[in-house]
Amino acid sequence: MSLQKQLEKDYISALKAKDQEKVAVLRMLKAALKNLQVQKRRDVTEQDVLDVLVKQAKQRQDSIVQFLAGGRQDLADVEAGELAVIKAYLPEQLEGEDLEAAVRDCIAEVGAKGPQDMGRVMKALLEKYSGRVDGKAASAMVRRQLLT
Repeated sequence: MSLQKQLEKDYISALKAKDQEKVAVLRMLKAALKNLQVQKRRDVTEQDVLDVLVKQAKQRQDSIVQFLAGGRQDLADVEAGELAVIKAYLPEQLEGEDLEAAVRDCIAEVGAKGPQDMGRVMKALLEKYSGRVDGKAASAMVRRQLLT
């Protein structure tokens, strides 16, 4: 089942279960996908859906940091709840040794020799593992491996 169909199915289930938080998040995701469809003037692809999910998750993470910095734990908790719903639809993130192995593979794949090749490595990594890597963590790992 495609990710978009899964979102629609879960939206209907959440409506029936009267799960207001999940309904609100899924409604927002559906609206973002509809906006993208209108903007691109074509049906959204599975990659488009994944990109929207990643973007929305990133926005929630940034909001949590900002709310905590501003002393608004209540709003940070709301954002954390929304983030949990969104993360349920994202593929498992690469971390630790898995991320390190993926970075090594991409470095070898593009033939990177030093820090000047970081952009090429990051591009290859983000294309190959779209939605599965955190840009900041990947950037730090690539930088560290290219400097050694």
